[in-house]
Amino acid sequence: MEDLLTQSVPQAGLLKLTLNRPGAFNALSESLLAALKERLEQIAQDRDTRVVILAAQGKAYCAGHDLKEMRAQPSLNYYQKLFAQCSEVMLAVQRLPQPVIAQVQGVATAAGCQLVAMCDLAIAADEARFAVSGVNLGLFCATPSVALSRNISRKQAMYMLLTGEFISAQQAQDWGLINEVVPSDQLDVATLALAQKILAKPSPALQMGKKLFYQQIEANISQAYELAAQTMACNMMDESALEGVQAFIDKRPPNWH
Repeated sequence: MEDLLTQSVPQAGLLKLTLNRPGAFNALSESLLAALKERLEQIAQDRDTRVVILAAQGKAYCAGHDLKEMRAQPSLNYYQKLFAQCSEVMLAVQRLPQPVIAQVQGVATAAGCQLVAMCDLAIAADEARFAVSGVNLGLFCATPSVALSRNISRKQAMYMLLTGEFISAQQAQDWGLINEVVPSDQLDVATLALAQKILAKPSPALQMGKKLFYQQIEANISQAYELAAQTMACNMMDESALEGVQAFIDKRPPNWH
């Protein structure tokens, strides 16, 4: 299981997880989903990790579910368990206290595109392409539609879901699925640069902010403001915020530890 998902520490506070099934285009097999969920649960408890990069080996980022594995067990019970497992992994990415950056090369299709959409931020190589192409096989990408429709507009999401066609990295950026497009040979450097910008900020603010962001976006506006006000009040009592505000008043750089 460990070989399916590798990890490295490019610098203090930063953890890079890498999908490692390049021969299968990093398809999300049951084993890879299990490995990813287990590792995310561990990272959630890791105070030393402040930012996570989710990358992949090989020519593709992720081709979605392992169709051979799916086809080998055609039963409703099996499919219900499989998609529930996948949903748990996707939610684990969003619920992770630390910000997660998708580093995308090649294609990200179906559940692979869903995985990109569930990450907090995403940077893609200019040759990357994105699709929710299940409809081409007679299977509407229902679970990917949940993440996709929370990233891009309804018309654009339905276009992708109903046609199954690929969009380019530039289209993905224009539509709001990813943050930045860079040349392939600059993907590592650009992703690291984004991670370093986040690492420079205090963790309590980032973690409280990420949790609030996803809570309020699913709430009505009154509930959203109530959640946001409570979060800001709690955030303001944190040492890093008190120091940051005082530093601003004193016209000096904050001294965060």
